[in-house]
Amino acid sequence: MKHTYHIQGMMCNGCRNHVQESLVKVKGVIMAAVDLEKEEATIEMETHIPLDKFQEALKNDGGGYSIYEWGKHHRTEANKTETPKVKGKGTFYCPMHCEGDKTYDKPGDCPVCGMDLVEEQNVTSISTSKYTCPMHPEIVKDEQGSCSICGMDLVPMQPNLSAEEKSYKKLLKKFWIAVVFTLPIFLIAMSEMLSNNPLYEIMEQKKWNWIQFTLSIPVVFYATWMFFERAYRSIRTWNLNMFTLIGIGAGVAWLFSVFGMFFPDFFPEQFKTESGSVHVYFEAATVILTLVLLGQVLEARAHSKTNSAVKELLKLAPNKAVRVVNGHEEEVAIDQIQLGDILRVKPGDKIPVDGVIAEGETSIDESMITGEPIPVNKSPGDKVSSGTINGNQSFLMKAEKVGSDTLLSQIIQMVNDASRSRAPIQKLADTVSGYFVPVVVIIAVITFIVWGLWGPEPVYVYALVNAIAVLIIACPCALGLATPMAVMVGVGKGAQNGVLIKNAEALEKMNKVDTLIVDKTGTITEGKPTVEIVGAFGVDFSEKDVLQYIVSLNSLSEHPLAEATVKYGKEQQVQILKADGFNAVTGKGVEGNVNGKKTALGNTKMMEEANAILLGEMESEAQTYQKQGKTVSYLGIDQKAVGYVVISDKIKGTSVKAIAELQHKGIEVIMFTGDNHETAQAVADELNLADFKAGMLPEDKLNEVARLQGIGKVVAMAGDGINDAPALAKSDVGIAMGTGTDVAIESATITLVKGDLHGIVKARNLSNKVMKNIKQNLFFALVYNTLGVPIAAGVLYPFFGILLSPMIAAAAMSFSSVSVIANSLRLRNTIID
Repeated sequence: MKHTYHIQGMMCNGCRNHVQESLVKVKGVIMAAVDLEKEEATIEMETHIPLDKFQEALKNDGGGYSIYEWGKHHRTEANKTETPKVKGKGTFYCPMHCEGDKTYDKPGDCPVCGMDLVEEQNVTSISTSKYTCPMHPEIVKDEQGSCSICGMDLVPMQPNLSAEEKSYKKLLKKFWIAVVFTLPIFLIAMSEMLSNNPLYEIMEQKKWNWIQFTLSIPVVFYATWMFFERAYRSIRTWNLNMFTLIGIGAGVAWLFSVFGMFFPDFFPEQFKTESGSVHVYFEAATVILTLVLLGQVLEARAHSKTNSAVKELLKLAPNKAVRVVNGHEEEVAIDQIQLGDILRVKPGDKIPVDGVIAEGETSIDESMITGEPIPVNKSPGDKVSSGTINGNQSFLMKAEKVGSDTLLSQIIQMVNDASRSRAPIQKLADTVSGYFVPVVVIIAVITFIVWGLWGPEPVYVYALVNAIAVLIIACPCALGLATPMAVMVGVGKGAQNGVLIKNAEALEKMNKVDTLIVDKTGTITEGKPTVEIVGAFGVDFSEKDVLQYIVSLNSLSEHPLAEATVKYGKEQQVQILKADGFNAVTGKGVEGNVNGKKTALGNTKMMEEANAILLGEMESEAQTYQKQGKTVSYLGIDQKAVGYVVISDKIKGTSVKAIAELQHKGIEVIMFTGDNHETAQAVADELNLADFKAGMLPEDKLNEVARLQGIGKVVAMAGDGINDAPALAKSDVGIAMGTGTDVAIESATITLVKGDLHGIVKARNLSNKVMKNIKQNLFFALVYNTLGVPIAAGVLYPFFGILLSPMIAAAAMSFSSVSVIANSLRLRNTIID
C-alpha cells in the first residue's frame, strides 16, 4: 500500500535526502520518495505503519523535520511531547544559505556544505550594560557603584567576543600550529631536489621520512582534523561539498605515504626512490591542508566585513537613557524603559527609543537611518527614532516603542532576514553544485587511469599526483558564495541609505522592473494635507455649519485628510457636535450620524452611495480647485449635498526629479489615485506623467496590477496606505513608504525609510550593482573551475610540459573563495544615489 504525507522543515536537497533515508530505514517500508518542491513523501509499505513511527524516525534524524497526513497540520501526539527548541544567545546560519533561512542556536559546521556557521548580529547583545570590579571579577552588577568586597569603583564589563571572532582566533591558532609543523616537512621534501642533499649526510632518507610522518601528525589530527570530519559527514549524508574533495585528496596522499613507509614491498619499483624507500607525499598533504586552513582563516576574516553594515547600525543603539520621574532625572539601562516613560535627551546624545517630542525643539541628524545628511528640525508632537543623534538642544520625549519594536531594531532584523534569504539566480549555482563534486571525482579517476596508461615513467606517481591536483583545485565553495555574499553586502548597503530590502528575491526583481505604479497621496505628495477653503451650496447651511459637520464627523476618523480638517476646525474654534455610527468606506469617504442627521463626506462615489445628488453647478464650482491639483470632499446631509472642503497636499520636492530619473532608466511610471480625474490630471501634468488613473478603489489598483502582469510587465508598486496593501502584495516588487501605515510596510518587500521617491532610484541602482556583482562572482567561480580542473588533470603537459602541483592547486582553491568575497565587498564603497 502507498500513502502520501506532508513534510515540514525541508529547505534543500540535503534535507530531502535526510528525510528520504530516515523514512526508508523504518521497518516495513518498501520504498520512500520525497519531493522537495511539493513538500511531500510518498511511502510504499508492506502493511500500514502508524504515523508516529515515521515521526520518531525523523526526530532521531535530528533535522527538525515533521510529517503529517495531508490536511492535518496539527501537532501529532509524538510532536506534543517534544521539548520546544530554545533559542540561544546568538543565531547562526550558513553563509552559503544551503538550507535557506534555517538557523542554529550554536556555532558549528553547516550539515550540507561543511562551512563554519556565521553568527547573526543583533541588538540584544548591547542592550544591557553590566559592571564588575577590576579586583574581584566575580562581582557583577547592573548599575555603577562600589565593590562590596574591596570598595573599588565598578567598571563596565568588556563585551564578550562574538562567535565570529572566537572562530577566527581559533582558526588562526590552528593555522600557526600547522605552519610550525608543515614548514620543516616542506623543507625536508624540497631538499631532495638538491644534487648533493646535505640532510642525507646526517641520516638516510628512510629516517627523514619518519620525521616527516611524525611532524605531520599534529597537522592532520589536530590543526586540520575538522576537514576530515566534514568530509566524512558529507559522504555519510551524501551532501558532497568542497571538504569531500579536500578530505579525499589530502587523505589519499597522507595514507599512501604512511602505507608506503610500513609496507614498501607492496609497491612496484617505479614508486620507489634510489634508496629503495617509497615516494612519500607528507609535504603535499600537509601543505595542502595548511593552505586550505589559511583560506578558511582569510574567509573568516572577510566574513566579518560582509555584515559591517549591521555592525555599524548596532553601534547606533545606546545602552543608557535619562528618565524623568516626578521631576527627578535618573540614568537607566535601555531595557528598563517602559512605554509612556518621559526621557530627557541632552545635546549630542543618541535618541534611546522611538517616541514623540513632548517638550522642547531641536534638530536631529537622521542620516544613519535615512541616508540624508541634512539635520531635520523637530518640535513638540514630531516623532523621533532610536539611534538618531540630537543636535544642540535638550528636549523631553515620550517613549512609544521600546526594545525590538523600535525602528532601529526592525531595520537590523530586516537586514539580517534579507541577508539570509535566497535570490532566484542562486538556483543556477545550486544546480551546478549539485553535480559538481561527483563529476570532479569522476574526472580525478579518469585522470589517474589516463596517466596510468599513457603517462611517462613513473606513470603511477604522475597519475596519483595529477588526480590529487584535480580533487584539490575544484572548489564549489566559491560558486556557493557568489550570490549570498553579494546579497549580504548589498542589503547592508541599502540599509545604510534608507532602503530596506525584505528578501533577496525583491533585490533581484527590482533590476527587471519595467513598470512602476505610484500612489499619489503620501507617496508623490507629502501626505501632510491642509485645509484651504470650506464652501457651502445653497442657503440652508453656512460655511461655518458645513465646517462644523465635517469636523464633528471626522473627529472619529484617523485618516490624514480627517486629521487636517479637525486641526483646522480647532484653529477656527469650531464646537464639535455629537457624532456616532461612524463608518469608513474604503476609497470613497466616511459616513455617520451628526447631531441626529445622516451625514456623508467624501468623493462623488460617496455622494452616490449616500444618495446625495450633486448638481452640475456644484461640481463645476469644485472642479475649479480640482484642476489646481487639490482634493475636494463633498458633504452630504440627509441625502442632500450641502457643501465641500478643499484640501491641498504639496508634491514632495524630490518627486519630479525621481520620476524623471526613473523614466530615463526606461521605466514606465503610472500614477494611481482615489482622487478625481481633474486633480489627478493636474498632478500628472506637474510631474510630466503620460499615464495615470483616477478614482481608483483598492480592488481597482489590485486588478490593474494583475492586468499589467498579464501582458508581460514586471510591476513595482509604491504606496503608503491601507488601501495600497493589496496591490503592494500582488506586484512583483512592493515598495512601501516608511512614513506610511504598518499594513502597507508589511505587504511590501522594499521599504523606503524616508518615504521619498528618490529611494526607488536608490533601490534600482542598488539592484543593478548587486546583480552585476553576482554575475561577476559566478563568472569568476565558473571560469576558475572550468580552466583549473583541466590544467590540474594535465592537458597542457603534452604541449608545454606544464603540470600543476597539488600544493599550488590548494593555494589557488583557497584564494578563489576569498576573491569572491573580496569582489562582493566592493559593494560597500559603491554609490547608489
